[in-house]
Amino acid sequence: MAQTFFEGTKKGEIAELQSELNNLKESKRVLAVKKVIALMTVGKDVSSLFTDVLKCITTNNLELKKLVYLYIMNYAKQNSENAILAVNTFHQDASDSNPLIRALAIRTMGMIRVEKIMNYLPEPLRKCLLDEVPYVAKTAALCVAKLYDMNPEVVEEQGFLDMLRDLLSNSNHTVVSNAVAALTEIQEVATKSVWQLSKKNLSKMLTALAEATEWGQVYILSALSKYTPKDSREAEAIVDRVTPRLNHANSAVVLGATKVILFYVDVIAQTNKDKARELMKKLRAPLVTLLSKEPEIQYVALRNLNLIVQRHKGLLGTNLKVFFCKYYDPVYVKMEKLELLIMLAADKTIDQVLLEFKEYAQKVDVEFVRKSVRGIGRLAIKNPSASEKCVHVLLDLIKTTQANYVVQEAIVVLKDIFRKYPNKYESIIGTLCDRLDNLDEAEAKAAMIWIIGEYADRIANADELLSVWVESFHDEDTQVQLQLLTATVKLFLQKPSEPSSQTLVQDILKRVTTAVDNPDLRDRGFLYWRLLHDAPNEAKRVVLADKPLLDDQSDLLEPTLRDELLHHLSTLASVYHRPPRAFVPKLKNISRPTLDTTLPTNTVKKPSGASPSPSPSPSPSPAPVQPAPVVDLLGGITTPSPPPTDAPPSVSPSLLGNSPAASPALPATPPSSAATSNGLALVLSPSDPSSNGLTLYAGFKLEGGQVTLDLTFTNNSPGVASGFVMKFNKNGFSINPTAAPSVQQLQPGETQSCSLPCTIGEVNSDLLATNAVQVGLKSSLGVAIFGIPLPLQQLFVTDGQLEKGEYLQMWKDIQTEHYSDIAPVFTADVQAVTTKLHQYKIYSVAQRNVNGQDFLYLSSKLFNGTNLLMELAFTGTTCKLCVKTREEMYVPSLQAAAASLLSSA
Repeated sequence: MAQTFFEGTKKGEIAELQSELNNLKESKRVLAVKKVIALMTVGKDVSSLFTDVLKCITTNNLELKKLVYLYIMNYAKQNSENAILAVNTFHQDASDSNPLIRALAIRTMGMIRVEKIMNYLPEPLRKCLLDEVPYVAKTAALCVAKLYDMNPEVVEEQGFLDMLRDLLSNSNHTVVSNAVAALTEIQEVATKSVWQLSKKNLSKMLTALAEATEWGQVYILSALSKYTPKDSREAEAIVDRVTPRLNHANSAVVLGATKVILFYVDVIAQTNKDKARELMKKLRAPLVTLLSKEPEIQYVALRNLNLIVQRHKGLLGTNLKVFFCKYYDPVYVKMEKLELLIMLAADKTIDQVLLEFKEYAQKVDVEFVRKSVRGIGRLAIKNPSASEKCVHVLLDLIKTTQANYVVQEAIVVLKDIFRKYPNKYESIIGTLCDRLDNLDEAEAKAAMIWIIGEYADRIANADELLSVWVESFHDEDTQVQLQLLTATVKLFLQKPSEPSSQTLVQDILKRVTTAVDNPDLRDRGFLYWRLLHDAPNEAKRVVLADKPLLDDQSDLLEPTLRDELLHHLSTLASVYHRPPRAFVPKLKNISRPTLDTTLPTNTVKKPSGASPSPSPSPSPSPAPVQPAPVVDLLGGITTPSPPPTDAPPSVSPSLLGNSPAASPALPATPPSSAATSNGLALVLSPSDPSSNGLTLYAGFKLEGGQVTLDLTFTNNSPGVASGFVMKFNKNGFSINPTAAPSVQQLQPGETQSCSLPCTIGEVNSDLLATNAVQVGLKSSLGVAIFGIPLPLQQLFVTDGQLEKGEYLQMWKDIQTEHYSDIAPVFTADVQAVTTKLHQYKIYSVAQRNVNGQDFLYLSSKLFNGTNLLMELAFTGTTCKLCVKTREEMYVPSLQAAAASLLSSA
């Protein structure tokens, strides 16, 4: 019978449902509401039946009332004017003799995100919070958190926070756990401390812990992890009550109990180290048991274990077999197991782990195989005593495997091993050179070229090997070209008397300085040329200098970040390995541990000319201000150097008597900006045949998480314009208006302005690059089609400035770099650039000056929490932009936005 509810909508079905909803028989109305709910569930729009469904709310039938309340929760926002009619029924039901109805009423009112209805919530909410029936009181407790999210001032003024704290002393465990859950959620978004555990509350919570539901236990355990025991005796007492939760069937409860024990064990260890060691041993079995559950739970457990092991390396002992990959494991579980095996491998277990990794390297999953081969290299770097065994395994793979990607990954990691152990494994270079024909990936080519250049004096035919790549120089990737340039110079410096090395270095320098557009490559070529000509001995000291030894820390987080994430075990933060504020913008004051950090605090002072709440299209930049101290990414505090002069540097004669070519000329004038009015762009002009005599200025803006379209209409036609309706075509951010323009009539020659609230939906990566929204405007004058610009900077939020440590960690984690050139920049003054970008919510994190070249590091954040990292490298009035982000679909739009902002004053 239920299947009939989900059949497709038939012609006239809405009219039939409307008739059934008004039927005098209650059974018919119940059936009709079920059909409506079924249509709503499969995505059909049944909002037109709102008033008819609302009539069914007055009933004693609990089933019908639940269905009607469910419908109202879904459509109240779209029908806020009619939804207010249900308030009287909500108030009556909140005082009903049936506790189920009382709880249903207060829960529904809390779920309706309509301000008008929220204004009527405090009175029934207060009654339900004082209700003697636990089911009603625990429902009301959660409702307080929902009300706080909508209107925190009302919650504080009405004393609901005090009532929630009183519920912590309730005799019912469900009420206590829900009160803890509500207070925890409120604390996460509050700007001040909302509650703290006291001795009295602690006792009640520990009592409720044993009887609460599994999710209630999660909230209680989370609250306990934030409590600081006064001494080790109290810590032991709490841990004894928490330890039984390690055997719970719910993984979240197990991780929650683990979090409490991990933080209390440090207190216990101060006076009772034996007890602390015993507790750490008790954690092993429950944590390992999580790896026998579903793959999704395994992945979450492994990500949490990754954090725990970084802090407590001996926790899991030497039994690593539980982390060996099974053939049926999903690839995301295998990847995490590999990370943990690398972290946990020690001298006693390295042979076992290497044998596993060698077997993994012969599987068919390419991504998994690459990770396994790289893991062998990381084991060699982390475990000096086992490095020789690792090298032998890699050599064996190179000799026996037929898969090119295995050979190439092995060469990449061997390059790192050469860096870690110089002059130790050079005997294997001949084997590597025999597999040059297998190299077709840029990273592997660059690694092999580095090896040849570094040990050119020990490779008899190094010049022949490099000449093969020099011939195809212009077809190679940038990183290969850079490495080839350096390797050729190393070859010349190590064998300066050989004609072949002289010819090769002259050839490569000529190619780089005359036929290459990449500024990094060209500048390095000029640098080497001048060094070789003016100071050969200095060139040898610089280019052939000893390299710093590698230390593999790629699996370790910064200690301050790691300790913070440990306070968020069993949450998304522990899975993402990012603090909650990085991906949940609304969190303002998440409680964090007090950390002893030596990192300098952030960074560039807010420019004095910047507005505290910048508009999407600010006025021209103010006069340059005195440069503020900025943080050097390398660790020091520096003052920005004066901008470089425009005079070109003198060019020295080349090594063989020729002059290196000068840099190509740059464009002289920036592109002209579009016509604007009060920061809005002209999108419809009377000169446009389809404008029907209308002039329209428009612009999007983002304020408080709400996207708004500002419009200014001018009627240049002889007739009255009315009946304005606006529709958006599909666009990159699925932006759509929620109402029609509020302009009713526009007399000839009249100008009116209005704002149109809009919603943002799913990101459409195929349409992002258009940076505009195509709009259709219908009025009594006709239909006009036009585009409204939507540059990416219009959707940046104000909390996009990252701290230095967080920026560095994120920059390190994201491997892919996207480069583009911007020329000319509107000014050579880096401080003026910083000031302007700040107005568009692009914030300076740090600045450094290297050999007279300024580097500026910037961060911004989109409305959806996506962080965008940028590096600007200035050379006179040109600029090279490097972009890093985990969501690469935004890269073209960000490059276009940066070019637009930096190319015009």
